[in-house]
Amino acid sequence: MAVHEFDLVILGGGSGGYAAALRASELGKRVALIEKDKVGGTCLHRGCIPTKALLHAAEVADHVRTAASVGVTASLEAIDVAGVTAYREGIVAKKFKGLEGLIKARGITVVAGEGRLESDRSVSVGDDRYVGADVVLATGSYSRTLPGLEIGGRILTSEQALALHEVPSKVIVLGGGVIGVEFASVWHSFGAEVTIVEALPHLVPNEDITLSKGLERAFRRKGIAYNLGTRFQKAEQDENQVTVTLEDGKTFTADYLLVAVGRGPATAGLGFEEAGVTVERGFVIVDEQLRTGVPGLWAVGDIVPGLQLAHRGFLQGVAVAERIAGMQVPAVPETQIPRVTYCSPEVASVGITEEAAIAAHGADAVVAYEYNLAGNGKSEIIGTAGTVKVVRQKDGPILGVHLLGDRVGELITEGQLAVAWEAHPEDLAPLIHAHPTQSEALGEAFLALAGKPLHAL
Repeated sequence: MAVHEFDLVILGGGSGGYAAALRASELGKRVALIEKDKVGGTCLHRGCIPTKALLHAAEVADHVRTAASVGVTASLEAIDVAGVTAYREGIVAKKFKGLEGLIKARGITVVAGEGRLESDRSVSVGDDRYVGADVVLATGSYSRTLPGLEIGGRILTSEQALALHEVPSKVIVLGGGVIGVEFASVWHSFGAEVTIVEALPHLVPNEDITLSKGLERAFRRKGIAYNLGTRFQKAEQDENQVTVTLEDGKTFTADYLLVAVGRGPATAGLGFEEAGVTVERGFVIVDEQLRTGVPGLWAVGDIVPGLQLAHRGFLQGVAVAERIAGMQVPAVPETQIPRVTYCSPEVASVGITEEAAIAAHGADAVVAYEYNLAGNGKSEIIGTAGTVKVVRQKDGPILGVHLLGDRVGELITEGQLAVAWEAHPEDLAPLIHAHPTQSEALGEAFLALAGKPLHAL
């Protein structure tokens, strides 16, 4: 067995892994990055980037359909699935090539193969062993399913849905979270009949109730159907269709069933527990600095309990690389990490919900303000309805910012700054927002919470 020694060995080349590799190499470390598939991971190849390309194509289709409303004569002839696929794959290929170039330029050793953690702070790949002064575990996640629900045939994960060469006539989406509502939005815009099945009482159930209800209204107006509050019982399929039965006996039939019930940590069979790493329900347990209980072993990304977001993994990868290099890097609370769901309309948030704020501080100590995007000039121009909701502690800082509407994902960074800096609305009210922009809606909310609403009564 050949032994290769490095300052840092990283198992997994997704967002967290490659970010750690790039930053560590900047700091003078000799780095080995082990990846069984392609560097970039799920986000680049099967998740964030390709799905957002689909969502953009869906947005263009919707714009063509509604072009007459702004005086443009246009008609939508068809969705060219091959053309959409070529566009999506072209975006991914360009990003992948750029990432490969960065990694090569930084002198990072990329090892292609399936790695397994060993007990001596090393990772074995076939007959080779890569030993690191430190090892970062960044093995990512996989699409989960429900007990008794077998993936295959007309029952798909999100990865398989991306590979479809057709637009289904009818589709059922099992799960009303981020992945579910994004695919529902795409397929509806492409012309499919869509029904979402969600066991919890609301779509995007982790968001503030104002956003959940607002998205439900928007989907209802669009014609996206949903069934809430009843659990899935079974799915049956033949060569032509799939039928879903709920626990109340209600049934739905469609061409395909997309299983979008979340993602599980990809840690099984990789030697973690044998090497002394504490694993609970598949997740690697770490302290606030992202250290496992084994000296020299760290973990980042989707295998660490918490939000499963590419930018969270990226942030953690950079932080771990800097800590390994001896830098003092403060931990970032989960409440300061922005969240965006890229359906139409978009959902974006940071901080805590009004319900969570009341639970933490009491109803009398929490103030929430909602601003309707109908009062925002740019939102009216681009034709989006929606809401800005800001939650603050009474006479205290902003605790949460919650947005619903087209393109509001581009606004959430301002909310993130407000929450992370524990800003008071009075601090933000004097700031100038360019006119006409959607960012003015946030400014209006800050003004109102500071006691001087401008365009609202």
